Amino acid sequence: MSHAAIHSLPSSARDAARLAGQLNVMMYEIEVHRFPDGEVRVTVGPAATTIIVYASLDRPNDKLVALLFAAEALRRGGAQRLVLMAPYLCYMRQDTAFQRGEAISQKVVGRLLAGAFDRVVTVDAHLHRTKDIREVFPGIAADNLPAMSAVADALRAGLDPRTVIIGPDAESRPWVSDLAGRLGLHYVLAQKTRRGDCSVEIKFEFPHVLSGRPALVVDDIVSSGGTVEACATALVRAGAYPIDVVVTHALFPMELSDQLLASGIRSIRSTSSVPHPTNAIVLDSLLAEALRAEINGSLERPSWV
Repeated sequence: MSHAAIHSLPSSARDAARLAGQLNVMMYEIEVHRFPDGEVRVTVGPAATTIIVYASLDRPNDKLVALLFAAEALRRGGAQRLVLMAPYLCYMRQDTAFQRGEAISQKVVGRLLAGAFDRVVTVDAHLHRTKDIREVFPGIAADNLPAMSAVADALRAGLDPRTVIIGPDAESRPWVSDLAGRLGLHYVLAQKTRRGDCSVEIKFEFPHVLSGRPALVVDDIVSSGGTVEACATALVRAGAYPIDVVVTHALFPMELSDQLLASGIRSIRSTSSVPHPTNAIVLDSLLAEALRAEINGSLERPSWV
């Protein structure tokens, strides 16, 4: 049995193969067969002492079942340590019950994955009141990697020095301020009022400072596109030009892109955390650094922690 290998769900196989190349380990695609009634049969490749299971958990429900089945098969096959690499981690936003009777999905999914894996690694988890990703996964190791270092490296050479980094709401301050600091640029936070799942209102306290300047909207997740579209509309009204968007996790359907571009956006770029046609910022080096100690047989924490 080899020391380490990567096993990937089919939807993440291309990204997993690149990561396996960086780490110089074998990569196996997990076979997921769906029966007519919707049940699945999961078949894994050869086990290793340490297995990295790669799965970006967008559209997560079927993937969660497949992950649990794969973990069972890998353990039974001899794997001693299972690490889940989930660049996008699902069900993190619901960390409390906002209405009577609501389930707290973060708690449920956290316990579910903690029961199957020894460590979970993700990127820019969509946390609100939870301060530390380790609180989500009781009894196991967990790491929440910051994507802004990779974003800054990808953007640095082509940015106009007059560019203003735009955060669509107060919650975006951590990653917006991080990126602005890395690039030596100013940043502005918008004031957002949410009217519903797909309806928001965006305002800027001092819109005149944006007039005639390039704007780069940075968000962790774009799903319905409502926030980004409203932000672009407010920026156009303020006289900002051109307007570009960078997002860590692109969850929106590709057909929404034309609508977003029509709102005044010049370009939309995303990281490779979720396979998407807008992927332009590859996270391979960030992920490889986080996993290198696992592959080398050492459990020392990487330098960025």
